Amino acid sequence: MTEKLLTFRAEGPASAPPLLLGPSLGTSYAVWDDVAPELSVTHRVIRWNLPGHGGSAPGLIGPGATVGDLADLVLTLADSLGIDRFAYAGVSLGGAVGLHLAVHRPERVTSLAVICSSAHFNGAEPWRERAARVRSEGLDWLVESADSRWFTPGFTVPELVADQRDADPAAYAACCDALAAFDLRERLPEIGARTLAVAGRADPATPPAHLREIADAVPGAALVEIPGASHLAPAQCPEAVLTALRAHLDGDARRGMEVRREVLGDAHVDRSQARQTPFTARFQDFISRYAWGEIWTDPTLSRRERSMITLTALIAHGHYDELEMHVRAARRNGLTPDEIGAVLLQSAVYVGVPAANSAFAVAQRVLAEEGD
Repeated sequence: MTEKLLTFRAEGPASAPPLLLGPSLGTSYAVWDDVAPELSVTHRVIRWNLPGHGGSAPGLIGPGATVGDLADLVLTLADSLGIDRFAYAGVSLGGAVGLHLAVHRPERVTSLAVICSSAHFNGAEPWRERAARVRSEGLDWLVESADSRWFTPGFTVPELVADQRDADPAAYAACCDALAAFDLRERLPEIGARTLAVAGRADPATPPAHLREIADAVPGAALVEIPGASHLAPAQCPEAVLTALRAHLDGDARRGMEVRREVLGDAHVDRSQARQTPFTARFQDFISRYAWGEIWTDPTLSRRERSMITLTALIAHGHYDELEMHVRAARRNGLTPDEIGAVLLQSAVYVGVPAANSAFAVAQRVLAEEGD
Protein backbone atom coordinates (compact mmCIF):
# COMPACT_ATOMS: atom_id res chain seq x y z
CA MET A 1 0.00 0.00 0.00
CA THR A 2 2.75 2.49 0.92
CA GLU A 3 4.36 2.10 -2.53
CA LYS A 4 1.17 3.56 -3.99
CA LEU A 5 1.41 6.64 -1.76
CA LEU A 6 3.57 9.72 -1.98
CA THR A 7 6.11 9.90 0.81
CA PHE A 8 5.32 12.59 3.35
CA ARG A 9 6.17 14.09 6.70
CA ALA A 10 3.52 14.85 9.33
CA GLU A 11 3.99 17.45 12.04
CA GLY A 12 1.72 18.98 14.65
CA PRO A 13 -1.18 17.66 16.73
CA ALA A 14 -3.46 15.14 15.04
CA SER A 15 -6.50 17.07 16.29
CA ALA A 16 -5.42 20.35 14.68
CA PRO A 17 -6.83 21.58 11.34
CA PRO A 18 -4.96 19.86 8.48
CA LEU A 19 -2.63 21.80 6.18
CA LEU A 20 -1.04 20.16 3.12
CA LEU A 21 2.21 21.60 1.72
CA GLY A 22 3.34 20.88 -1.84
CA PRO A 23 6.93 21.15 -3.18
CA SER A 24 8.54 22.57 -6.29
CA LEU A 25 9.79 20.42 -9.15
CA GLY A 26 13.27 19.10 -8.40
CA THR A 27 12.97 19.50 -4.63
CA SER A 28 11.65 17.43 -1.75
CA TYR A 29 9.49 18.53 1.14
CA ALA A 30 12.72 19.95 2.59
CA VAL A 31 11.80 23.16 0.76
CA TRP A 32 9.44 23.70 3.73
CA ASP A 33 12.01 22.95 6.45
CA ASP A 34 12.11 26.50 7.82
CA VAL A 35 8.35 27.06 7.63
CA ALA A 36 6.53 23.80 8.41
CA PRO A 37 7.63 23.43 12.06
CA GLU A 38 6.25 26.87 12.88
CA LEU A 39 2.96 26.19 11.10
CA SER A 40 2.63 22.91 12.99
CA VAL A 41 2.03 24.81 16.23
CA THR A 42 -1.56 25.41 15.11
CA HIS A 43 -2.00 22.89 12.26
CA ARG A 44 -1.58 19.24 11.41
CA VAL A 45 0.99 19.82 8.68
CA ILE A 46 1.42 17.18 5.97
CA ARG A 47 4.19 17.95 3.48
CA TRP A 48 4.51 15.55 0.57
CA ASN A 49 7.05 14.60 -2.10
CA LEU A 50 6.56 14.45 -5.85
CA PRO A 51 6.95 11.05 -7.55
CA GLY A 52 10.64 10.23 -7.91
CA HIS A 53 11.57 12.90 -5.36
CA GLY A 54 12.40 12.47 -1.68
CA GLY A 55 11.72 8.76 -1.68
CA SER A 56 8.36 8.78 -3.48
CA ALA A 57 8.12 5.92 -5.97
CA PRO A 58 9.01 7.08 -9.52
CA GLY A 59 6.40 4.81 -11.05
CA LEU A 60 3.50 6.74 -9.53
CA ILE A 61 3.41 8.74 -12.77
CA GLY A 62 4.69 8.19 -16.30
CA PRO A 63 5.10 9.95 -19.66
CA GLY A 64 2.21 12.26 -20.50
CA ALA A 65 1.35 12.84 -16.84
CA THR A 66 -0.85 15.79 -15.90
CA VAL A 67 -1.18 18.03 -12.88
CA GLY A 68 -4.51 16.29 -12.37
CA ASP A 69 -2.64 12.99 -11.93
CA LEU A 70 -0.50 14.58 -9.22
CA ALA A 71 -3.59 16.04 -7.56
CA ASP A 72 -5.15 12.57 -7.48
CA LEU A 73 -2.04 11.25 -5.70
CA VAL A 74 -2.34 14.02 -3.12
CA LEU A 75 -6.00 13.16 -2.51
CA THR A 76 -5.11 9.48 -2.16
CA LEU A 77 -2.54 10.43 0.46
CA ALA A 78 -5.05 12.65 2.29
CA ASP A 79 -7.65 9.86 2.24
CA SER A 80 -5.13 7.38 3.66
CA LEU A 81 -4.58 9.77 6.58
CA GLY A 82 -8.29 10.26 7.20
CA ILE A 83 -8.18 13.88 6.02
CA ASP A 84 -11.29 15.06 4.21
CA ARG A 85 -11.02 18.86 4.02
CA PHE A 86 -7.73 20.70 4.29
CA ALA A 87 -5.96 23.99 3.82
CA TYR A 88 -3.36 23.82 1.06
CA ALA A 89 -0.18 25.71 0.19
CA GLY A 90 2.23 24.83 -2.61
CA VAL A 91 5.36 26.11 -4.32
CA SER A 92 5.62 26.18 -8.13
CA LEU A 93 4.38 22.76 -9.35
CA GLY A 94 3.02 22.20 -5.85
CA GLY A 95 1.05 25.42 -6.24
CA ALA A 96 -0.33 24.23 -9.59
CA VAL A 97 -1.59 21.10 -7.83
CA GLY A 98 -3.39 23.36 -5.36
CA LEU A 99 -5.02 25.36 -8.15
CA HIS A 100 -6.19 22.14 -9.81
CA LEU A 101 -7.68 20.88 -6.54
CA ALA A 102 -9.43 24.20 -5.89
CA VAL A 103 -11.02 24.08 -9.36
CA HIS A 104 -11.80 20.36 -9.70
CA ARG A 105 -12.27 19.25 -6.08
CA PRO A 106 -13.44 22.41 -4.30
CA GLU A 107 -15.19 20.41 -1.59
CA ARG A 108 -11.78 19.28 -0.30
CA VAL A 109 -9.97 22.64 -0.12
CA THR A 110 -10.78 25.06 2.71
CA SER A 111 -8.16 27.65 1.75
CA LEU A 112 -5.39 27.94 -0.83
CA ALA A 113 -1.96 29.57 -0.93
CA VAL A 114 -0.11 29.60 -4.26
CA ILE A 115 3.58 30.46 -3.86
CA CYS A 116 5.95 31.33 -6.73
CA SER A 117 3.65 29.48 -9.08
CA SER A 118 1.34 30.11 -12.00
CA ALA A 119 -1.88 29.17 -13.73
CA HIS A 120 0.33 28.39 -16.75
CA PHE A 121 4.09 27.93 -17.04
CA ASN A 122 5.15 29.93 -20.11
CA GLY A 123 3.86 27.54 -22.72
CA ALA A 124 4.30 23.86 -23.43
CA GLU A 125 7.36 23.81 -25.68
CA PRO A 126 10.10 24.66 -23.14
CA TRP A 127 8.83 21.91 -20.83
CA ARG A 128 8.63 19.37 -23.63
CA GLU A 129 12.20 20.22 -24.57
CA ARG A 130 13.36 19.89 -20.96
CA ALA A 131 11.56 16.55 -20.58
CA ALA A 132 13.19 15.20 -23.75
CA ARG A 133 16.66 16.30 -22.68
CA VAL A 134 16.25 14.84 -19.17
CA ARG A 135 15.14 11.53 -20.67
CA SER A 136 18.20 11.43 -22.89
CA GLU A 137 20.88 13.05 -20.67
CA GLY A 138 19.69 12.79 -17.07
CA LEU A 139 19.69 15.62 -14.54
CA ASP A 140 23.33 16.69 -14.17
CA TRP A 141 22.92 19.70 -16.45
CA LEU A 142 20.02 20.92 -14.33
CA VAL A 143 21.98 20.49 -11.10
CA GLU A 144 24.57 22.92 -12.44
CA SER A 145 21.96 25.64 -12.93
CA ALA A 146 19.81 24.94 -9.85
CA ASP A 147 21.05 27.87 -7.79
CA SER A 148 20.51 30.40 -10.56
CA ARG A 149 17.01 29.09 -11.27
CA TRP A 150 15.94 28.92 -7.63
CA PHE A 151 17.79 31.62 -5.70
CA THR A 152 19.26 35.10 -5.99
CA PRO A 153 23.04 35.30 -6.54
CA GLY A 154 25.14 34.19 -3.58
CA PHE A 155 22.37 32.17 -1.91
CA THR A 156 22.02 28.40 -1.91
CA VAL A 157 20.51 25.52 0.06
CA PRO A 158 22.77 22.48 -0.51
CA GLU A 159 20.06 20.03 0.61
CA LEU A 160 17.73 21.23 -2.13
CA VAL A 161 20.44 21.09 -4.78
CA ALA A 162 21.05 17.51 -3.65
CA ASP A 163 17.33 16.84 -4.10
CA GLN A 164 17.69 17.90 -7.74
CA ARG A 165 20.67 15.58 -8.17
CA ASP A 166 18.91 12.63 -6.55
CA ALA A 167 15.56 12.93 -8.35
CA ASP A 168 14.55 10.15 -10.71
CA PRO A 169 14.97 11.41 -14.32
CA ALA A 170 11.91 9.59 -15.67
CA ALA A 171 9.63 10.92 -12.93
CA TYR A 172 11.14 14.40 -13.28
CA ALA A 173 10.46 14.32 -17.03
CA ALA A 174 6.87 13.20 -16.38
CA CYS A 175 6.44 16.21 -14.09
CA CYS A 176 7.70 18.38 -16.94
CA ASP A 177 4.99 16.83 -19.11
CA ALA A 178 2.46 17.87 -16.48
CA LEU A 179 3.70 21.46 -16.49
CA ALA A 180 3.64 21.53 -20.30
CA ALA A 181 -0.05 20.62 -20.36
CA PHE A 182 -1.11 22.87 -17.49
CA ASP A 183 -3.20 25.98 -18.13
CA LEU A 184 -6.00 26.93 -15.75
CA ARG A 185 -6.31 30.60 -16.62
CA GLU A 186 -9.89 30.27 -17.88
CA ARG A 187 -10.98 28.41 -14.74
CA LEU A 188 -9.52 30.74 -12.10
CA PRO A 189 -12.79 32.69 -11.57
CA GLU A 190 -14.42 29.42 -10.47
CA ILE A 191 -12.21 29.09 -7.38
CA GLY A 192 -14.24 29.64 -4.24
CA ALA A 193 -11.61 28.85 -1.61
CA ARG A 194 -10.04 31.82 0.14
CA THR A 195 -6.84 32.30 -1.86
CA LEU A 196 -3.45 33.90 -1.28
CA ALA A 197 -0.90 34.40 -4.05
CA VAL A 198 2.73 34.91 -2.95
CA ALA A 199 5.31 36.17 -5.45
CA GLY A 200 9.08 36.45 -5.22
CA ARG A 201 10.05 39.76 -6.78
CA ALA A 202 13.31 38.28 -8.09
CA ASP A 203 11.72 35.05 -9.39
CA PRO A 204 12.70 34.43 -13.02
CA ALA A 205 10.61 31.25 -13.39
CA THR A 206 7.22 32.57 -12.28
CA PRO A 207 7.59 36.36 -12.08
CA PRO A 208 5.20 38.46 -9.98
CA ALA A 209 3.00 39.06 -13.03
CA HIS A 210 2.00 35.37 -12.92
CA LEU A 211 0.84 35.69 -9.31
CA ARG A 212 -0.92 38.97 -10.02
CA GLU A 213 -2.80 37.18 -12.79
CA ILE A 214 -4.05 34.62 -10.26
CA ALA A 215 -4.93 37.23 -7.64
CA ASP A 216 -6.81 39.33 -10.20
CA ALA A 217 -8.85 36.38 -11.48
CA VAL A 218 -9.72 34.49 -8.29
CA PRO A 219 -12.60 36.22 -6.46
CA GLY A 220 -11.43 37.86 -3.26
CA ALA A 221 -7.83 36.65 -3.56
CA ALA A 222 -4.96 38.46 -1.86
CA LEU A 223 -1.44 39.07 -3.21
CA VAL A 224 1.86 39.36 -1.34
CA GLU A 225 5.17 40.17 -3.06
CA ILE A 226 8.38 39.36 -1.20
CA PRO A 227 11.39 41.57 -1.99
CA GLY A 228 14.64 39.69 -2.50
CA ALA A 229 12.93 36.31 -2.97
CA SER A 230 13.52 34.16 -6.01
CA HIS A 231 11.67 30.97 -7.00
CA LEU A 232 11.99 28.97 -3.77
CA ALA A 233 10.76 31.69 -1.44
CA PRO A 234 9.98 29.37 1.51
CA ALA A 235 13.65 28.33 1.59
CA GLN A 236 15.17 31.75 0.87
CA CYS A 237 12.79 34.02 2.82
CA PRO A 238 11.04 31.72 5.29
CA GLU A 239 10.07 34.42 7.78
CA ALA A 240 8.29 36.48 5.12
CA VAL A 241 6.47 33.41 3.78
CA LEU A 242 5.55 32.35 7.31
CA THR A 243 4.14 35.79 8.11
CA ALA A 244 2.00 35.74 4.95
CA LEU A 245 0.75 32.21 5.57
CA ARG A 246 -0.09 32.83 9.21
CA ALA A 247 -2.17 35.88 8.30
CA HIS A 248 -3.89 33.89 5.56
CA LEU A 249 -4.58 30.81 7.68
CA ASP A 250 -5.85 32.92 10.58
CA GLY A 251 -8.74 33.89 8.31
CA ASP A 252 -10.46 30.60 9.20
CA ALA A 253 -10.31 31.48 12.88
CA ARG A 254 -11.52 35.04 12.29
CA ARG A 255 -14.44 33.94 10.12
CA GLY A 256 -15.16 31.12 12.55
CA MET A 257 -15.34 33.56 15.46
CA GLU A 258 -17.75 35.74 13.47
CA VAL A 259 -20.06 32.78 12.80
CA ARG A 260 -19.73 31.54 16.38
CA ARG A 261 -20.95 34.91 17.64
CA GLU A 262 -23.77 35.02 15.10
CA VAL A 263 -25.03 31.58 16.13
CA LEU A 264 -24.32 31.49 19.88
CA GLY A 265 -24.51 35.16 20.73
CA ASP A 266 -21.92 37.62 22.00
CA ALA A 267 -22.66 37.00 25.67
CA HIS A 268 -21.95 33.28 25.46
CA VAL A 269 -18.78 33.71 23.39
CA ASP A 270 -17.51 36.47 25.66
CA ARG A 271 -17.95 34.19 28.68
CA SER A 272 -16.07 31.39 26.90
CA GLN A 273 -13.25 33.74 25.96
CA ALA A 274 -13.01 35.03 29.53
CA ARG A 275 -12.63 31.47 30.83
CA GLN A 276 -9.89 30.61 28.31
CA THR A 277 -6.51 29.64 29.76
CA PRO A 278 -3.17 28.75 28.15
CA PHE A 279 -4.17 25.11 28.70
CA THR A 280 -7.42 25.48 26.70
CA ALA A 281 -6.22 28.02 24.12
CA ARG A 282 -5.34 25.47 21.43
CA PHE A 283 -8.71 23.73 21.85
CA GLN A 284 -10.54 27.05 21.53
CA ASP A 285 -8.52 27.84 18.40
CA PHE A 286 -9.40 24.39 17.02
CA ILE A 287 -13.12 25.02 17.60
CA SER A 288 -12.98 28.44 15.96
CA ARG A 289 -11.07 27.19 12.92
CA TYR A 290 -12.68 23.81 12.33
CA ALA A 291 -16.17 23.67 13.85
CA TRP A 292 -17.08 27.28 13.16
CA GLY A 293 -14.60 28.35 10.45
CA GLU A 294 -15.06 25.29 8.21
CA ILE A 295 -18.14 23.24 9.12
CA TRP A 296 -20.65 25.96 10.05
CA THR A 297 -19.53 28.11 7.09
CA ASP A 298 -20.03 25.30 4.56
CA PRO A 299 -23.03 26.42 2.43
CA THR A 300 -24.09 22.82 1.64
CA LEU A 301 -26.45 22.92 4.64
CA SER A 302 -28.32 25.95 5.94
CA ARG A 303 -27.87 27.10 9.51
CA ARG A 304 -31.44 25.96 10.24
CA GLU A 305 -30.55 22.46 9.06
CA ARG A 306 -27.32 22.46 11.05
CA SER A 307 -29.22 23.47 14.17
CA MET A 308 -31.65 20.57 13.77
CA ILE A 309 -28.78 18.11 13.32
CA THR A 310 -26.92 19.56 16.30
CA LEU A 311 -29.95 19.35 18.59
CA THR A 312 -30.46 15.70 17.69
CA ALA A 313 -26.79 14.81 18.24
CA LEU A 314 -26.70 16.54 21.62
CA ILE A 315 -29.86 14.74 22.76
CA ALA A 316 -28.45 11.41 21.61
CA HIS A 317 -25.33 11.84 23.73
CA GLY A 318 -27.02 13.48 26.72
CA HIS A 319 -25.12 16.75 26.44
CA TYR A 320 -27.87 18.84 28.03
CA ASP A 321 -25.67 21.83 28.95
CA GLU A 322 -24.71 22.14 25.31
CA LEU A 323 -28.34 21.49 24.33
CA GLU A 324 -29.47 24.55 26.28
CA MET A 325 -26.96 26.69 24.39
CA HIS A 326 -28.03 25.26 21.02
CA VAL A 327 -31.75 25.67 21.65
CA ARG A 328 -30.97 29.38 21.90
CA ALA A 329 -28.82 29.08 18.78
CA ALA A 330 -31.65 27.33 16.94
CA ARG A 331 -33.92 30.29 17.63
CA ARG A 332 -31.25 32.66 16.26
CA ASN A 333 -31.01 30.43 13.20
CA GLY A 334 -34.74 30.81 12.54
CA LEU A 335 -36.33 27.70 14.04
CA THR A 336 -39.72 28.27 15.66
CA PRO A 337 -40.62 26.71 19.02
CA ASP A 338 -42.90 24.29 17.16
CA GLU A 339 -40.04 23.23 14.90
CA ILE A 340 -37.74 22.71 17.88
CA GLY A 341 -40.45 20.63 19.50
CA ALA A 342 -40.78 18.56 16.32
CA VAL A 343 -37.02 17.86 16.35
CA LEU A 344 -37.23 16.73 19.98
CA LEU A 345 -40.24 14.53 19.22
CA GLN A 346 -38.40 12.94 16.30
CA SER A 347 -35.50 12.30 18.65
CA ALA A 348 -37.82 10.44 21.02
CA VAL A 349 -38.40 7.86 18.30
CA TYR A 350 -34.79 7.33 17.24
CA VAL A 351 -32.82 8.28 20.37
CA GLY A 352 -35.18 7.29 23.18
CA VAL A 353 -38.02 8.65 25.26
CA PRO A 354 -35.99 9.34 28.45
CA ALA A 355 -33.45 11.39 26.47
CA ALA A 356 -36.20 13.33 24.72
CA ASN A 357 -37.97 13.87 28.06
CA SER A 358 -34.85 15.54 29.47
CA ALA A 359 -34.43 17.51 26.27
CA PHE A 360 -38.01 18.81 26.42
CA ALA A 361 -37.37 20.01 29.97
CA VAL A 362 -34.27 21.91 28.88
CA ALA A 363 -35.92 23.39 25.79
CA GLN A 364 -39.07 24.41 27.67
CA ARG A 365 -36.99 26.28 30.24
CA VAL A 366 -34.97 28.10 27.58
CA LEU A 367 -38.04 29.03 25.51
CA ALA A 368 -39.84 30.28 28.60
CA GLU A 369 -36.87 32.47 29.51
CA GLU A 370 -36.91 33.95 26.03
CA GLY A 371 -40.68 34.51 26.13
CA ASP A 372 -41.56 32.02 23.40
